[in-house]
Amino acid sequence: MTETIQFTLNGKPMKLTVDSDRMLLWVLRTDLELTGTKYGCGESLCGACTVVVDNIAVRSCQTPVKHIQGREVVTIEGLMKEGKLHPLQRAFMDHDALQCGYCTPGMIMNAYSVLRNHPKPSAADIIEGMNDNLCRCGAHNRIVQAIQMAAKEVEGGF
Repeated sequence: MTETIQFTLNGKPMKLTVDSDRMLLWVLRTDLELTGTKYGCGESLCGACTVVVDNIAVRSCQTPVKHIQGREVVTIEGLMKEGKLHPLQRAFMDHDALQCGYCTPGMIMNAYSVLRNHPKPSAADIIEGMNDNLCRCGAHNRIVQAIQMAAKEVEGGF
């Protein structure tokens, strides 16, 4: 069913007339050309498609666009401000917390949600919060270290 969906995307108001049952992933990637959000498994299991909706990490591959009506959505493209990388993006680079890079946007967005909701996490908190995002390259230790570094840098100011 076609509906007009209004929401905030990366700090900007959006108004789209779309099939309201269409998955948010495809609206972002195809309609809005925000290709940082990746298609992974399509089953909500890998986390490559993770975006943040009202500070909570969600799998955009299984989120109908109608569920974001009136909400705030942040994608990987929305983290950079005034040409400067977000502390999480910098930390992932500094700790080489990526190899192929395919899972990285989803990892960063999930970490962003973890830190927004738990600003001073322990290593165990980070591991638990990131448990459902998969990296086939095996960079998990560096990912945890990057998130710890970003958490310290911003001291809860996400």
